[in-house]
Amino acid sequence: MTNGLGGYASGTLAGALTRRYHALLTAALPSPLGRVVLLNHLIEHLLLSDSTQVCISCEQTHLTDITVHGASYLTEFRLEWGLPVWCYKIGNTLMEKRIFMPHLQNTVHISYRVISGDELTLNLRPSIDFRRHDSPLQKSKKDDYYLVAHHFYYQICADPIFPRLNLLPSGKKVCFTLDGGEVKDIHHFIEADRGYDAVGSLWTPGTISARIDTGNPFTLTASCEPVENMQAMNAETALKKELERREKLINLASVKAQRGLAAELVIAADQFIISPVGRSPDIIRSRASGDELRSVIAGYHWFTDWGRDTMISLEGLTLVTGRFTEAGWILRTFARYIREGLIPNLFPEGEKEGRYNTADATLWFFHALNRYLQYTNDRFTLNSLLDKLKEIIDAHVKGTLFGIGADPADGLLSQGQLGLQLTWMDAKVEDLVVTPRNGKAVEINALWYNALKLLEKWLSEENEDSFAAELEKLSAKVYNSFNERFWNKECNYLYDVIDGDLGTDSSCRPNQILAISLDFPVLDKSKWKAVIKVVSEKLLTPFGLRTLSQEHPHFRPKYFGDLRARDAAYHQGTVWAWLIGPFIDAWLKLYPEQKKKAGEFLKSFDSHLSEACIGSVSEIFDAQDPFTPRGCIAQAWSVAELLRSLVKTQAAPLPH
Repeated sequence: MTNGLGGYASGTLAGALTRRYHALLTAALPSPLGRVVLLNHLIEHLLLSDSTQVCISCEQTHLTDITVHGASYLTEFRLEWGLPVWCYKIGNTLMEKRIFMPHLQNTVHISYRVISGDELTLNLRPSIDFRRHDSPLQKSKKDDYYLVAHHFYYQICADPIFPRLNLLPSGKKVCFTLDGGEVKDIHHFIEADRGYDAVGSLWTPGTISARIDTGNPFTLTASCEPVENMQAMNAETALKKELERREKLINLASVKAQRGLAAELVIAADQFIISPVGRSPDIIRSRASGDELRSVIAGYHWFTDWGRDTMISLEGLTLVTGRFTEAGWILRTFARYIREGLIPNLFPEGEKEGRYNTADATLWFFHALNRYLQYTNDRFTLNSLLDKLKEIIDAHVKGTLFGIGADPADGLLSQGQLGLQLTWMDAKVEDLVVTPRNGKAVEINALWYNALKLLEKWLSEENEDSFAAELEKLSAKVYNSFNERFWNKECNYLYDVIDGDLGTDSSCRPNQILAISLDFPVLDKSKWKAVIKVVSEKLLTPFGLRTLSQEHPHFRPKYFGDLRARDAAYHQGTVWAWLIGPFIDAWLKLYPEQKKKAGEFLKSFDSHLSEACIGSVSEIFDAQDPFTPRGCIAQAWSVAELLRSLVKTQAAPLPH
């Protein structure tokens, strides 16, 4: 679950902490903190009327000992409007637990209520480790942690660089027993599998107790917001408002996205759209011009907002979902960051300045703007950006950062700087770029041609004919050069890179599909069928496209192990879910009458929403059966492109 600020709550169904990112409250805070873990875990004990004690949560002790108590009592887990609900049967008592985060607040509510049966005594032991969410796990004792008791709430304090964690219990016969200070060494086994430090200690202040029955629920609210903000709504009202907000999201979306899997993805899409709290000067500047600062988290847990991911995701996250105002805010937000003809590649965690090491994010900006205009016809935004768009093209023609520039001889766009990875295939192991693609990359030039044609069209529509005429000449040159130089006659598909540091790369990769899928395809139509045939036979899987054909000597079937091993496989066969979108676009350009067939390429994702991150779509999958989900548990462009493709392949709106 997320809060619209970049903060989140995340964990396993049983409550075991298996990742450093697992916490009930990870708050998004201004720079330089970024996202900070505040409340890690709750041990949940129930005392029955006959004095029997039951634990319904997972208890972890030193190193590898994990005891899952609740499995025998858990009768149901479900999502309601994307929010998790646990149901437990203890004796003759049916109890329900919910966890949810109010929108735009660094707050989490953990609520318990008895549906039927006897009264219970609920004992909750919170465990805490204040740290940045991606920092190494702490092994030292938390000697500087302490608790301050106020009239109706408690504060847990640590190093003054961190905010205070407010704990507000609300229920019947609530008491707090101070028996804490215990440090528990927890083994996070997924972190161990990923090659990172895996043992961390937690501090607990004591136990919060309350009585719950059919008329008296209990909620523990944890927050770093001011106490008066926490008091503005009780948990019941906050839940009602959040459910109303989510229902509005569904009603805003395309009619084709209001039922079934697509509707689930509309809720999932909401997780990635954020108001970035860390860049307060930019917020002030945006509001001064009547906008709001909006961006897109590329993936949870560890990604921040990335330019490329944002532009690829924009249509699925904001346009298919009817969030047109926010789409405009996102585009204008990134336009304010243009430097030397480039939009940022990413904004690092806890930092205010972006990094610009990308050759394609800026070209995707043209694509995203065009899709936005198709939905909204917002000529005001177009006209406000035209000068910036011309500056971008001019910078690329003359040459800009990182060796990005058009070759005067053929008009094709070249990019590359030693030791940097500038395309979306950006894995790097220490000083080794795993997929060195310096030179003229196929998708970069497909995007370059598309951007030239789009700006040519927009300028013509706005009667700027002289600049449009120059772009027409350049785009024609790029088109001819591309078709002459990128076609691999021997293999009947497109080269991945030409004029590279290592010569010409004939690897069969999915990047070539963009030469067909974009609004202005650069590949001659006579060659579409051959490319789609090769991609279908060598790269297509039930969950997207492989990044390298299986017969290539560098092909890696699985993505696992430490960082070095994973990065070596990241773009060497690993399946990326987002690529299913461009593939379906290309398919329907060649076979426009085959919407039903195109929709069949998406059918496996339905079951995927019940594995890995429940209700969302993983970043990547292994390249061979059983196509195990890997990488980020929830990825913006995976969700966005799946949602967009589902809507695109529907023949008609689903019945209500």
